[in-house]
Amino acid sequence: MLDRLQALADRYDKLSELLCDPDVSSDPKKLRDYSKEQSDLQESYEAYTEYKQVVEGLEEAKVMQGEKLDDEMREMVKMEIEELSQRKSELEEKIHILLLPKDPNDDKNVIVEIRGAAGGDEAALFASDLYRMYTRYADSKGWRVELMDVSESDLGGFKEVIFMINGKGAYSKLKFESGAHRVQRIPATESGGRIHTSTSTVAVMPEVEDVEVEILDKDIRIDTFCSSGAGGQSVNTTKSAVRVLHVPTGIMATCQDGKSQNENKAKALQVLRARISDIRRQEEEAKYAGERKSKVGTGDRSERIRTYNYPQSRVTDHRIGLTLHKLDSVMNGDMEEIISSLTIAEQADIMDRESV
Repeated sequence: MLDRLQALADRYDKLSELLCDPDVSSDPKKLRDYSKEQSDLQESYEAYTEYKQVVEGLEEAKVMQGEKLDDEMREMVKMEIEELSQRKSELEEKIHILLLPKDPNDDKNVIVEIRGAAGGDEAALFASDLYRMYTRYADSKGWRVELMDVSESDLGGFKEVIFMINGKGAYSKLKFESGAHRVQRIPATESGGRIHTSTSTVAVMPEVEDVEVEILDKDIRIDTFCSSGAGGQSVNTTKSAVRVLHVPTGIMATCQDGKSQNENKAKALQVLRARISDIRRQEEEAKYAGERKSKVGTGDRSERIRTYNYPQSRVTDHRIGLTLHKLDSVMNGDMEEIISSLTIAEQADIMDRESV
């Protein structure tokens, strides 16, 4: 572990030199790539730097402990050794986690798709609640939300809503949200006061660059039509909405929220690339279906991952057995405890696999 950390520290220092090189500072691509690489290494570098300082301080304190000291000084040295030993253990655990294999998509923006599933209008209303939950969580992180497409139900819910969340690390936080979300509550349309169960599905996909998934003009068919519904009211007299079909795969993407046809086309192609990449990822994972699954699941949209029970003010994540009795806070975007627990479960799973 120490050899890996030293190599990492050496690379970090080398990047600091490169970023001061005039040839690099005048090359936007090199400057961007080196800055990102150093940023990715920074947390591990700082942890290793502190670890070396703690180990050095601990060795000095132990040497001092063997010297002739008065009672007061001996007690002070003893306390320092205890504190440094505890910090050393904490840093070792932190470094171990930092050195785990990292998902290459973790730092990316995400495209989120939410659809009302079983439950009709109530499922669509719950889909809009989930959209509000994610956008409020994004606001709390300082991320930017960009609506891409929406189809409203008669009661004001969302049959489908597609949006992008722009922010460093967005995928690392939201990648566990893919799956079926179940709600148990009394619908506004229920006169008898009976609790109904409905579901909405969530799909979270990392934003995909053009170079990662190349879409050739000859492989797509583009249709335009008049926008309608939320986001399209101001342009519903012109054919600004765009539907793009990827002929080889049959995958389609639609966008009507932008003010121009070109803007909607660019957004639709973003969604199309993400969907194509997501299908390829699922196909790769299917090859290893016989292997032990992760504790937090595979991200399959049909997998029921969480229940939101309104009468009991309860949120339960079924993958890790986590139950919180603070439904209102969660629906208002206070999701960090759930996300942190899922992240820890994933890290534990990776460590288990690496120790085999």
